[in-house]
Parts: sequence; structure tokens; C-alpha cells
Amino acid sequence: MNKSYPDLRVNFLDYWEIRDGKEFNFSWITEIPLTKSNVEFVMRGGRSRWHIENQTFNTLKNQDYEFEHNFGHGKQYLATVLAMLMMLAFLIDQVQEYGCAFFQAARQRFHSRTSLWMKIKGLFTEFFIENWEALWRAIIDGHGGGVLQPNTS
Repeated sequence: MNKSYPDLRVNFLDYWEIRDGKEFNFSWITEIPLTKSNVEFVMRGGRSRWHIENQTFNTLKNQDYEFEHNFGHGKQYLATVLAMLMMLAFLIDQVQEYGCAFFQAARQRFHSRTSLWMKIKGLFTEFFIENWEALWRAIIDGHGGGVLQPNTS
């Protein structure tokens, strides 16, 4: 693969697709032995993985996670730590989206995640949030029913 590791052998898969008269090229390097019987399976796996990664980064950049490319890592890796914290927040949101009935109900009230995040930020600014259930109930049922106490600090 390179001069530092001359004994390292890999396989190269080059895939061309024509869609609506346009050519698209995809390629992968893999240690999986490629044969006529598995090359399509490997290609589909590679395309699926690319699609998942692309959707994830698109979400992180465009749905209020504020993930942007950074060319530096700061003196003590601050940008890396912040990126990891942002990825952790994204993971928690994904787990809630699939496993938390309160989050799912709150999410149904908004057209986009960004709108939901703005509502959460507003509630944290204006009210004392005692626990997550109180936050979700305030979003789901409306915060006028005395569920939240005004933030007087």
C-alpha cells in the first residue's frame, strides 16, 4: 500500500454507476478478499456506510449542532474535545429519539429538530428545569400549567 509497509496487501474496488445520464464513481480499499460472488455485497456495504456517514455529518452541520470543519486542535486539543462532546450529544439525542416516549412526543410537535432545540434553549433560559420529565412535559403539554417554575436567578 505504501513504502513504509511494502508487505501490506489490500484490495481495491472501483465502482461506476450511471444515473440519469450522469456518471458517478465510487472506490474503496479493503482487506476483504474480493470475488465475483461477493463484490456486489461489498460495494453495497460501502455505499450504505458512506450514506450513513454523509447523513450524520449533514445533520451535525445543518440541524443546530453547529459542527464545522476545524483546521486546528488548539493548544490542548480543545477543538477535538468539543467535537467529541458534540458527537456525544448527538448520540444521546439519537438514543432518545428511538427509545424515549417523551422525546418522541415532543419531537412530533415540531417540524424540525432545530425548532425543538430552540424551544429547549428558550425554556432553559426562562425557567428552572427540575428534571428531564418536567422539560419534556412542558414541551408536550405547554408550560403554562405550572409545570415549570420561573428562573429568578
